[in-house]
Amino acid sequence: MHCLFNRRSTLSRLIAGGLVWGAVTSMLPAHAQAPTSGPLKIGVIGPFTGPSSDFGLLMLQGVQLATEQINAGGGYLGRPLALVIKDDQGNPDVGLKGSQELITEGVAATIGFCNTGVAAKSIELFQNAKMPLLIPCATGTPLTAKYPGPSSYIFRTSARDAIQAPFVVEHILGKGWDKVAIFADTTGYGEAGLKDVEAALAAKNLKAVHIARFGLGVKDLKDELSAAKAAGANVIFSYTVGTENAVIALGRKELKWAVPQVGAWTLSFPFFINGGKDAAEGALMAQTFIAEPSNERRASFLAAYKRKFNQAMAVPMAAAQAYDTTYLLMYALFDVRGGQSALTGPALKAALEDIKRVYYGVVGTYDKPFSADDKDAISANMLVMGKVSNGLITFANPADAKRNLFVQRKK
Repeated sequence: MHCLFNRRSTLSRLIAGGLVWGAVTSMLPAHAQAPTSGPLKIGVIGPFTGPSSDFGLLMLQGVQLATEQINAGGGYLGRPLALVIKDDQGNPDVGLKGSQELITEGVAATIGFCNTGVAAKSIELFQNAKMPLLIPCATGTPLTAKYPGPSSYIFRTSARDAIQAPFVVEHILGKGWDKVAIFADTTGYGEAGLKDVEAALAAKNLKAVHIARFGLGVKDLKDELSAAKAAGANVIFSYTVGTENAVIALGRKELKWAVPQVGAWTLSFPFFINGGKDAAEGALMAQTFIAEPSNERRASFLAAYKRKFNQAMAVPMAAAQAYDTTYLLMYALFDVRGGQSALTGPALKAALEDIKRVYYGVVGTYDKPFSADDKDAISANMLVMGKVSNGLITFANPADAKRNLFVQRKK
């Protein structure tokens, strides 16, 4: 009776307090049993230094904010959550080492990865160890497609590129921008994104008029931009993570080529907005969350973040998705049959696939976000089009701003 009381009182305090929940995942040795006393270790891995740290740190902060709230509400059956943090530096080899360390250190769950290429090198470890991995940021479509749904331990709470690319393509075609130049880097993210954009265009019986590929760290793309211009492109669809997006914008400005730049969520990152300055203005991108207090849930989240970190939210999507992911993990933990004495990777996987309660999050309202066959929590109807305006991200469409008053559910 004591455990049941704790379970109910923790949930009731969290729900009554209007708290919102984020992402974490199971990292125990295969079929191992979690300790039933002391802090419950949760792994967090991402790029907290290096060229992807602008959104990696926001992912970490989202997890930290949710964890602080969860612990204030009683933690997991009276056990506080303790974060075990690994910096993958945006490097696949460093990420692999950090993932191995999390498994060895016996964390009960892991939230992780911002870079598709880094995640791709590590997900086999989690799969083979039968430990759920929840990905709150990396969007490469192959990450949740590598393993058959019923056997997969890889979950995701970010919008995969297979829904972002068609969403953006639909938008630009509606504006008459049908001659698309694709600029994609040569990372796993750029490679997968390129395929998704080409597939989205093909579904409309279109092909890109020019495709440019480049490595990370490139400083000048004016030759490729000139070639795209000569090919008659009237829009640039960029698929890269960091400063390279700004290189595209600045090169376009230098060429005095006034065509729009569009892309996935990475165009909302500081490396693009601050690096591109006025050349970044007007860029359009897919978003799951825009940092405007459009309803009580989002206003509460934004205020809580401000109180804890006392700074502007540089990449709101990363923080919000990680926050929701952490809470979804907690809902699943409470649904493990047999409680903490039965807390294993397979048990947590099963609980994540059948979360009993609706979680009213800041990105979405999560009613059965995962299933045995579907490990992606975000659907296309949950996306909105963002726009760079005066150095900030706002709604590109008035209809999206109005629709954003109501938190969307997965379809």
